[in-house]
Order: sequence, then C-alpha cells, then structure tokens
Amino acid sequence: MITQQHLASFKRANRDICAPEKVLNSAIISADISSGWEEYLEIFDAFYADHVEVSDGAESSAIFGRERIRALLFKFLVPLHVMAEIGGLSVQIRESPILGDTADETHSAWAVDLIGESGRTCQISWCTLRRWADSRVVYERHYDHQQTGGPLTFDDLRLSPSPASVGDQPPF
Repeated sequence: MITQQHLASFKRANRDICAPEKVLNSAIISADISSGWEEYLEIFDAFYADHVEVSDGAESSAIFGRERIRALLFKFLVPLHVMAEIGGLSVQIRESPILGDTADETHSAWAVDLIGESGRTCQISWCTLRRWADSRVVYERHYDHQQTGGPLTFDDLRLSPSPASVGDQPPF
C-alpha cells in the first residue's frame, strides 16, 4: 500500500520533470522553421544531455550522443526550412501530453501538418517517450508513427518559376 509520504514524493518527482517537459514542448511548438533552423538546434542543446540516446524503438536505430543527433537534426531541418521559407510550405506543430506511470518519464503525442501552397496537406504523427535526469533528456524514443495524406510534391510548393516569369526573362 502506498503511504501518503510516498504518494507526495511521487507527485513532486513527477511535477519536477513535467515542468521542463512543458517548457521544452512549448519551445518546439513556438519555434518558426520558416525563420531558420537555428532555434531548434538551440532548444536541443538546452534540453538534451551530452550522452542522450534517441531511438525509434528498434535497437539497431539507436543513436547515441548529442553531437551525432544534432548533425541528423541539421540534415532534417535545413531542407524543411528551405521548403517553408522559399517554397511556401506551412508547418503546424501540435503536442498533447499522455499520462504515464513512471516518475522519470514523460509521454506526449505529436502531430505535424505540412501544408503546401497548393492546399494539399500531409500530417505526420507519432508519440514520444522521454526519460529525464537533472532537467535534461537522457533518452527519447519515438513510436506509433502514422502519416495521413500522401507526400507533398514540387507541384504543391513554390520551388520553380512560373511559366509566365520564365517568358519574361531576357535571353542569354
């Protein structure tokens, strides 16, 4: 049987990791990829431990160390930024907490809507489990990946000049 003291300790420990989790998630949601990718990397540096492990659940997919994960984030964020800034892609991020039963873990459900200039939408959703130590994420696992809508194409973005503007160009 759980005593009141243990229950209070559990609630306090849970509240201790819920605060940085909320701050981290709010920072991710409020960052604007069309303005640049740097803010996301700053968020990552501020909240993730040097020895963090990130996984999609498969043992062979685990990536260890903040610098390796940071490099992968960079490779993902730069094209997304270009598509948002130049291609007219709209990116909308949402997060919902999921109740968990372990004091040092947090769970949340994420959804990202990628909306092309054409109006076509692709939604990507997943859940995240994070383990925290000393207000830093030391483990993150992404699971339950889903995609609604097909991938966006060049026709959905503003990445190529329109035929009218090509005709207005002077010859070489």
